[in-house]
Amino acid sequence: MLAAFNEIADRGFEGLRTREVAAEVGLNIATLHYYFPTKEALIRGVVEHAMNRFRTTLAPHGSPDDQLRNHFRAVRKLLRDEPQLGAVMGELALRSARDPAMARIMRETNDAWHRTLRGLLRRAAREGHLKPELDSDDVASLVLATLTSMTLPTLAASPRIDQGLRQLERWLGLSSN
Repeated sequence: MLAAFNEIADRGFEGLRTREVAAEVGLNIATLHYYFPTKEALIRGVVEHAMNRFRTTLAPHGSPDDQLRNHFRAVRKLLRDEPQLGAVMGELALRSARDPAMARIMRETNDAWHRTLRGLLRRAAREGHLKPELDSDDVASLVLATLTSMTLPTLAASPRIDQGLRQLERWLGLSSN
């Protein structure tokens, strides 16, 4: 799975070859197919690996507004420290526009992330940390769109990302400055 992740980071989705992945980890292709019977199964593994990295940015403690603020900042730091993570997720997101199986994987992943964000936002609203007129479902969609845009190649290194995150924090009342 990690070998496939690295192949996508280095050469894009179109450069992913299961034979090369198998060779990279010292397996024959039949053994790789035993664990990942299809390329889609291998991609699911890659996405799961990537999402596990993103899950590390969600602290399970603190107030919901602290959790959200820390999540925004930790995602940004993660993408700065591990640019290959953004490259892989950006590649897969772009590929999903042309590939129904990839679109399904990315939709499932984004839906799970959306539910997590929506739950944090609802808790923040109940505890008075979020403006009551904000719809947690809509805000979760906006947050998800903002954070996922950070993986797109044209924006990944842009100062606009930091500006956008700061504004999002201010708009949500999460800004600590």
